[in-house]
Amino acid sequence: MNTVLPLLEAPSQTLPLPAGARAGLAGTPFGLYVHVPFCATRCGYCDFNTYTADELGPGASRTEYAGTAIAELRQAAETLGPELPTVATVFVGGGTPTLLPADDLAAVLAEVRRLFPVADDVEVTTEANPETVTPASLATLRAAGFTRVSLGMQSAAEHVLAVLDRRHTPGRAVEAAREARAAGFEHVNLDLIYGTPGETDADWAASLDAVLAAPVDHVSAYALIVEEGTRLARRIARGELPQPDDDVLADRYEQADATLRAAGFDWYEVSNWATGAAARCRHNELYWSGANWWGVGPGAHSHVGGLRWWNVKHPAAYAGRLLRGERPVQDTELLDDDDRALEAVMLGLRLRAGLPLTALSDAGRLRAADAVARGLLEPGAHAAGRAVLTDRGRLLADALVRDLTE
Repeated sequence: MNTVLPLLEAPSQTLPLPAGARAGLAGTPFGLYVHVPFCATRCGYCDFNTYTADELGPGASRTEYAGTAIAELRQAAETLGPELPTVATVFVGGGTPTLLPADDLAAVLAEVRRLFPVADDVEVTTEANPETVTPASLATLRAAGFTRVSLGMQSAAEHVLAVLDRRHTPGRAVEAAREARAAGFEHVNLDLIYGTPGETDADWAASLDAVLAAPVDHVSAYALIVEEGTRLARRIARGELPQPDDDVLADRYEQADATLRAAGFDWYEVSNWATGAAARCRHNELYWSGANWWGVGPGAHSHVGGLRWWNVKHPAAYAGRLLRGERPVQDTELLDDDDRALEAVMLGLRLRAGLPLTALSDAGRLRAADAVARGLLEPGAHAAGRAVLTDRGRLLADALVRDLTE
């Protein structure tokens, strides 16, 4: 199926930063996200803004992408200056960032340092598929200043990887984690997906055991979501594969939490565990706290001082605009106080620390009291004025967020 998107895009947008946004830049944590929209193949469950070589069409080039991203970084510095915020985190995601040569990723990071003040303890993460890194490429990234790598493992079971259309072999993710540690990476994460059709209890246990055999200090585990329009969704619709079972997903989550806790990992967000505060993903914490970030790349989203914007999706349209000296912005949205309050609840409730009850409406506080009675929120925290999920509450976090914000 031809999935090349048409290049008919809305006119380029300006970025009218809110009046107080610039004044608040220095005092608000700031991060940079760099989206690399390329993949060798499309995984059957993925609906991210990514493109294989066959899907790119004319006008987009992987070999020129680092230079294109750097052009947007320069626009960012021009827009946010002259008193630029200090970069606390950089996250290179995708797609598969490590399909680019390590020297290209290093060049992007070098330009960040040239353009922006950068914190001494800056966290610099790249995502990677296990089969796209080598000891040499990891050493290059580490020497360039990358401090953290997040590897997409998904499963240790070969037949589960096949259903997900993952290309790496079982065991490669753990091997890549060891290579990253040997290269000097301070923090290593493995991503898991649970609830794939055909995955057994033993498969999931084996995946968790494999993670714990790796030198990682962070684990992310996500329930499989069947996204409309994906190959996986079509296979399920045709009856080739069963729909993921909610009860099985809950069992898998509880198994992951128990296994990881026993190994010294604590949850700090519903889907994320770390061995300590230093191992947490600070870039994601920046998102969850409603701080400021600039997203570079096709389809990347940004937020500064209540203004949210997102770029055109197709890499060719994105590159074309930057080549012409235009902004790649597709559209903007100015969040009002109600919007920001709602997002604070939606994100904050998923965190280990929870959120103050004062962040809820009067109706939300009444429902929070009911959630305590139902065992979804911790009674002690509630008495102290906070809404904090219980273990059972984490299983129903999304539904509880809806209940507290309606």
